[in-house]
Amino acid sequence: MLDSPDILPVRVPLATEPLGVFGTLRAGRRNVLELIPEIATHAPIISGVTGKRWHMVMDPEALKRILRDKVEEYPKSDVTKLILEPGIGKSMFVAEGQEWLWQRRTAAPVFSHRNVAALAPVMTAAATRAVARIGGTVGRAVDVFDEMVTATFEVISDVTFSGGGGFDRDAIHKSIESYISQTAKVSFLDVIGAPTWLPRPSRMLSQSGVREMKRVADGAIERRKAEGGPEIPDLLDLMMEGADPKSGRRMTTAELRDNLLTFIVAGHETTALTLAWSLYLCAFDQTVQERARAEARGVLGDRAAVAADVAALPYIRQVVDEALRMYPPAAFLSRTARAADELCGREVRRGDTVILPIYALHRHHKLWPDPDRFDPDRFAGGYKGERFAYLPFGDGPRICIGANFALQEAVIILATLLARFRFDPVRGRDPKPVMILTLRPEGGVWLQATPV
Repeated sequence: MLDSPDILPVRVPLATEPLGVFGTLRAGRRNVLELIPEIATHAPIISGVTGKRWHMVMDPEALKRILRDKVEEYPKSDVTKLILEPGIGKSMFVAEGQEWLWQRRTAAPVFSHRNVAALAPVMTAAATRAVARIGGTVGRAVDVFDEMVTATFEVISDVTFSGGGGFDRDAIHKSIESYISQTAKVSFLDVIGAPTWLPRPSRMLSQSGVREMKRVADGAIERRKAEGGPEIPDLLDLMMEGADPKSGRRMTTAELRDNLLTFIVAGHETTALTLAWSLYLCAFDQTVQERARAEARGVLGDRAAVAADVAALPYIRQVVDEALRMYPPAAFLSRTARAADELCGREVRRGDTVILPIYALHRHHKLWPDPDRFDPDRFAGGYKGERFAYLPFGDGPRICIGANFALQEAVIILATLLARFRFDPVRGRDPKPVMILTLRPEGGVWLQATPV
């Protein structure tokens, strides 16, 4: 561990006084998590008015009500839809009601355990390439976040559009980065609850990148329909073959594109973040890293991990789970109440914004002992706490459809890297947790990698 046991991993400075409308706007554009009051790590619910009424919910029973029991009465907020729809349209991540349901039923078999395991060789190959790249940085600092973005983008683009004929990886990646950096920032109109039909100028800047992203994806889908797919089906093949078991409805090119772009945008970014934060935490606590490396080397020796190894790497999985607790990629969710309700004895009116601050939930003092401390043993034998106190992938019927895919990928890549390298922190270059669309390490995660 670093010099003193009292030193904790980097943490977001939560609000200690009311922000007001303009303070909320500044914090939201700088780091969405700075909108969370420090008291949220102790209280079950906090309410207020900033342009419109809002409630911040950290109570597991209330979260169960929002995410499972009354999920249709708490759809994604208007701001969430304004941010996401330009890039991923009416995909299952944004759609509501029956429009969501048929898409979910169609896509669920795609992410079965069998199909996810069949895609593992792509993850193993990406892990092997990451080892080679990081091996070339020995003697100097390496931004492991950048390396993990490269690795996970290779995975998601290969399992989505394998073969890559006509699929411009660089164009898609550039468009995604532009989309996240420009579209996802909170605007003044969002803060005051202005109608959704009023244009947000900052989001209009990214439209050319979004159009290019959709154009490239549409072209790849049409070529696949005309020319056929690879010998081993990828996600595009599986989605094209899929049909709603109730209605028989199949996805159009636009629906396929929006859902595949959802998988690409969400799938590579969130797993890259999980891996980068896991490596940061392992560098922060060398005792944990040595234990994880011993497990990885005991199972793998000098080879890269494969799907069959995942069950034999429980401590590596614990490190991943704890990284997801401390730095959840989807760290701040919001819903709009569709009907009057009551949460924790608090009145919720139709139209109120209901915020799920997953970052605060995962560091809540009544739910987690010493919550700011890095301790993978919290997850020894699997998570045993309250069901709705740990929500890295959400929960209820809208739980992340790709959770098993992401966890398999994270364990394969992390185990492969830890078996080959020792990672040490670079003094003075601690990452800064900043959330725009996801919880990113601003400035990167700079570590020193030494072969072992």
